[in-house]
Amino acid sequence: MTTPAAPDAIKLIASNREAFFDYFILDTYEAGLALVGTEVKALREGRINLKDAYVAIRDGEAWLLDAHISPYSHGNRYNHEPRRTRRLLLHKREIAKLAAATQERGLTVVPTKLYFKRGRVKVEIATAKGKKSYDKRETERRRDIERETRAALKARA
Repeated sequence: MTTPAAPDAIKLIASNREAFFDYFILDTYEAGLALVGTEVKALREGRINLKDAYVAIRDGEAWLLDAHISPYSHGNRYNHEPRRTRRLLLHKREIAKLAAATQERGLTVVPTKLYFKRGRVKVEIATAKGKKSYDKRETERRRDIERETRAALKARA
């Protein structure tokens, strides 16, 4: 007998690790995602790429662009288009905040995670500021130092 999952259990589908390397993450928001049936089934198989994805605000609505959800393996002629634009489900005030941040402060909005929460597909989006190449080198240097420290502590123990 299996135990039921916790009501707020989150099952991670995909993470956009490159976003954390290319951007300084400022604020995060949780948004729902309007999908068709074969997209949800493909997501259950883990067939998504968020690498080049970004969020655009048009006509008071938020849209997820360039997220690649591969066609469902058992889909038929009704399968979805892999790179179609998908509507994000956010409150109006959240969309207004995102629009103001992108227009006034020159920030961008990128997806950072995609996960199932209570059986629904959610995407974590973040307002982000682009890193310069010297910032990226500093991040990599810090990561290398951290890795070496962990290895030294592990060898010592």
